[in-house]
Amino acid sequence: MRIDLILLVVAYMLSQFYRAFLAVVSEALERDIGATAQDLALASGLWFITFAAMQIPIGWALDRIGPRVTSAVLLMIGGAGGSVVFAMAGTPMHINIAMMLIGIGCAPVLMASYYIIAKTYSPRMFATLAAVIVGVGSLGNLASSLPMAMVSEAYGWRAALIGLAVVSALTAVGLWFVVQDPPRPKGKLQGSLMDLLRMPAMWLILPLMGVQYAPAGGLRGLWIGPYFTDVFGANGASIGQVTLLMAVAMIVGSFAYGPLDRILGTRKWVIFWGNVVVTGACFALYFIGSSGFWLAVSLFVLVGLMGTTYPILMAHGRSFLPDHLVGRGVTLLNLFSVGGAGVFQVATGRLFRVTSGEGVPVDVPYNAIFLLFGIAMIVGLIPYLFSRDSLD
Repeated sequence: MRIDLILLVVAYMLSQFYRAFLAVVSEALERDIGATAQDLALASGLWFITFAAMQIPIGWALDRIGPRVTSAVLLMIGGAGGSVVFAMAGTPMHINIAMMLIGIGCAPVLMASYYIIAKTYSPRMFATLAAVIVGVGSLGNLASSLPMAMVSEAYGWRAALIGLAVVSALTAVGLWFVVQDPPRPKGKLQGSLMDLLRMPAMWLILPLMGVQYAPAGGLRGLWIGPYFTDVFGANGASIGQVTLLMAVAMIVGSFAYGPLDRILGTRKWVIFWGNVVVTGACFALYFIGSSGFWLAVSLFVLVGLMGTTYPILMAHGRSFLPDHLVGRGVTLLNLFSVGGAGVFQVATGRLFRVTSGEGVPVDVPYNAIFLLFGIAMIVGLIPYLFSRDSLD
């Protein structure tokens, strides 16, 4: 793998960290600045929504400007700058602003690497390389679990965020000097985002793209901490261990899915049945209530393991994209994925609020969230059944 892709993977590790660390520091943020679970749901949702909104201009920038400038500049301004704002936060509103800035900074890094892969490597290798990047990058998810809990406990969450700002700034400088822009197509090629939206094949993939990451991303990035605290009385160390298990499962799943399309000769059915398992796990969490700590842990891990079809689903969508619209195409797919996750973060926060109350069993709001995820997965899977399989 090229050195610039390796550095982009480092940047993606930061992106994975930022989207998931709130669950680990939720108790400290509530104690220090009064940030409730609903506040953090909004902040996490704003990260995803801002990240998603940036995909349209980033798609244009990748096709017109290239991945080097796009990734380096945004990571420096948003990633490093947003971390500093977070470290100085005094109210939940400051957290919202910080997470939006960080979302802007993280938005281009994975798409920049996918753009380079799409332009440089064989289409049949896209899913495998995309999964490797997500799998290695998911070490950031791992770092945001128990390691982040330990650092925050030892030095405080503000010091941890200052350290992340420094790492983000150094990574951005490295991207500026190392990333190599692929050659651009010769001649003046016509095409726009509307050309992509007029493709029927895309509209059979986009609904599943919009929901498939929501259960794994939402449970790991936001609800795993409050759920095990409220329902099972877990302490900070136990939450760190549970989030670590789910993070490891997501890494293993990313690597496992990568070559399966070439091994089994199908992308569509690997994606479909993997997401069927996720759907079943969400409904199982709904039905078990507070009946067993380790059963709940196992189902969270199952969602993490099987809910990482993102790279192979991106490869499925990429197979239908014309070469001169690759940048806008992969960012459109990513917009649906991350935007959908962001909408569900905000929606589950509101759902938690309306289903909570005095005298209501503590597991009821979380059961409502699991049910919402399960229904949403069914809605995404139905149109995907009619999609055309492709390994190109």
